[in-house]
Parts: sequence; C-alpha cells; structure tokens
Amino acid sequence: MEPFKPVKSIPTPLDKVNVDTDQIVPKQFLKLVQKTGFGKHLFFDWRYDKNEKPRSDFILNNPQYRGSKILLTRENFGCGSSREHAAWALLDYGFRVIISSSFADIFYNNCFKNGILPIKLERKDVDEFFQTDSEIEVNLEEQTIKTKSHTIHFDIENHRKKSLLNGYDDISLALQHEKKILEHERNSKYSSL
Repeated sequence: MEPFKPVKSIPTPLDKVNVDTDQIVPKQFLKLVQKTGFGKHLFFDWRYDKNEKPRSDFILNNPQYRGSKILLTRENFGCGSSREHAAWALLDYGFRVIISSSFADIFYNNCFKNGILPIKLERKDVDEFFQTDSEIEVNLEEQTIKTKSHTIHFDIENHRKKSLLNGYDDISLALQHEKKILEHERNSKYSSL
C-alpha cells in the first residue's frame, strides 16, 4: 500500500444515501482476481446506459470532477454485501478519501485495509461541503479538512492513522513482528522450522 499523503482536490458530490456495494461495483464485474481493473466498473449501472454509453446526468461523467480524489456522499455509504471489491473499485478509479456522515462497518474497515481514508463528519458539515465547488485539502497527519474559508478537524483511531500514513496493510503490520513470530514457531511443538 502507498503511504497516505495530503490530498488536495475538488470533491465529487454523490448526493445519495444508502449507496450499497452492489451499486459501487456490480456483481458481474467481480471475476477479476487482482485488486486493479475495477475502476472502470465503478457505479457502472449509474454511469452508463443499457448500451454502455456514459450518462450525462451522472456526476462521475461530469468533466468538472475528472481526476477528483475525494468522494463526498451521504449516510450509510457502502452498505449491503461485504465485498472488498467496492473499496478496490473506488481506489482504482482514483479516490483516496471518502467523506460521509456514516459508513457501513465492513466497508469502512475495507477502506482502511486498501489505503482509502473514510472520514465521518457531522451531517451539517457534510451538507456544507455539498454547497462548495472549490478544492479542499485533507491532511491525515493533522486530521484536518481545509477549505478556503475554514478548517474542520476529524477523528480517526491512532492505529488506523499510523497504518495509512506508513502504507501498512495487514501483512506488513504482521511482518513488523516477524522475529517474535518466528521465535514462537520455532518453540511450538508443531514447528517444522
């Protein structure tokens, strides 16, 4: 995983509640075995018509938001099935930050495991971001979101913050204790080491 750096971007405003993982990446695209290649299928049923032509009325097809690294959305984002592919699709598309008032638990955890920073804010703060069309800057080290006019602080668990800032996934976290793991294995009566 890449270490998380400050992100400065215009946010893409997806003004929908209860966006489930089936909408984030539909089931017909779950055949890939690697984490990449899912971005082109992100919100597929909303982005494209039945002939697979981009819908002009869907926010991701608006040229103003091309290259955006921040997704702004409403409550209960990532509900539904527990597929990790949803986080893979968002990251592969280019989103590094998702701002919402609430997330489904499994999706929220999958974001951290894949290098995406999901930020929970009060609904009034999310509403305020929906009213802006200018760049914002997300700084994980400082735990801030800065606009032209003000700064909002957000909470994050310390171990998640450290993992994102250092680019640690579950395997790299475990490998930090490699010596202790190997010692335990050597001392186990079932050891083959």
